[in-house]
Amino acid sequence: MTTENRDARGGGPPGSVLRLAAYPEAELPGELARQVAGIEARVWPGSRFGHDPLLRPRVLVLLDGDGVVGASLTLLYKEVPCGGRVRRAAGLSGVVTRPEWCGRGLGGRLVAGARAVLEADPAVDLALFSCDRPLAAFYERAGFERLPGTVLVGGTPDEPLATDAPGFDKEVLGAFFAAGADGGADRAALSGSRVALHPGTVDRLW
Repeated sequence: MTTENRDARGGGPPGSVLRLAAYPEAELPGELARQVAGIEARVWPGSRFGHDPLLRPRVLVLLDGDGVVGASLTLLYKEVPCGGRVRRAAGLSGVVTRPEWCGRGLGGRLVAGARAVLEADPAVDLALFSCDRPLAAFYERAGFERLPGTVLVGGTPDEPLATDAPGFDKEVLGAFFAAGADGGADRAALSGSRVALHPGTVDRLW
């Protein structure tokens, strides 16, 4: 998938045509992996690049014409309980922009691109993830919707970590891709509910 966007403000990142590329994390080219890991380390000191392979991580990178990573995120996948049935869900993790390129809309383009990727995937019924409350409007602008009262329970059944845990200020967002009544039923089932994601001990909040 490719998107072509030019920074309307001028003085944009090198190589003004931007391309959205997606790779299974295990197949991410080494140079791109090094760039993403370096950006994450700058934004989140002490962080470790990589996700639980059981969540089938897929990395999306927004590249300039010289192959420089401007922004990246990872899509994670698993089945979740939803209104008495099991639905195929995806979540966003590790959304980050190269610090010197912040403020130029790259993050919004990347997240909107991720939503389009998920919507086009017949193996995905819905998107579901959390963010710090001040960032919720950013994800709304990219096409996701807030789910008031919904709580995601991460971690494991024995060691859960919920988005309403003390000290957290999280908001849950989603998008529903199933057609017609199925999509509406998914939204109704998840709104205001506690959703047992239990992704494990690596990606604890997704």
